[in-house]
Amino acid sequence: MALIECRGLTREYKKGDNIIRPLDGLDLDVERGEFVALMGPSGSGKTTLLNLVAGIDSPTRGELTVDGVALGSLSRNKLAAWRAQHVGYVFQLYNLVPVLTAYENVELPLLLHALSRRERHGRVMTALQRVGIADRHDHYPRQLSGGQEQRVAIARAVVTDPTILVGDEPTGDLDASAAEAVMALLGELHDDLGKTIIMVTHDPKTAACAERTLHLEKGRLVREAGAMEGAAV
Repeated sequence: MALIECRGLTREYKKGDNIIRPLDGLDLDVERGEFVALMGPSGSGKTTLLNLVAGIDSPTRGELTVDGVALGSLSRNKLAAWRAQHVGYVFQLYNLVPVLTAYENVELPLLLHALSRRERHGRVMTALQRVGIADRHDHYPRQLSGGQEQRVAIARAVVTDPTILVGDEPTGDLDASAAEAVMALLGELHDDLGKTIIMVTHDPKTAACAERTLHLEKGRLVREAGAMEGAAV
């Protein structure tokens, strides 16, 4: 059984008298431990799919099962609780809280869990060490470079040991050197910790770091490629 199963997955929005359908009957399986990149033009449904898998949004029709849980059947509160336990999200613009230190930003998701202060401290420092930013734990976002901010954001995403790590253009706001370092870090999380990663990107070089690249157009899967083929796109 695949970790993520999508069957006829559809998401619709009403805009005036029109129906917008960013996802249209998508079928997809993602295995546990896979590293998948989502590519396609703007409006192709990439981020919509990412948000559905992450439990941020709910499908209009179809089935979406993650680790045996049918997400479409969960109430808003239960979906939020599921998301807090199973999903780590890495955003393009980091989404760090500017008045909190790197340590405090990474600690935030742990406040939703029944952990002692000592347990939280251990997890935060382990996550910061994993991403190579422990020596900046007391720095505020404004004191960090873009690459360092994204490392903090990745530490925050993995500190709860989530089932799935999702990234929406995680290198989109970084220069080439920082982007390469962030992708190397995501590769380590996949290879060393066996994390399942789903990432939206417009950059073929970034997509080539994944094991499988899915190409979407108009809410449908049009083709997929393995890592070697993706590198040649």
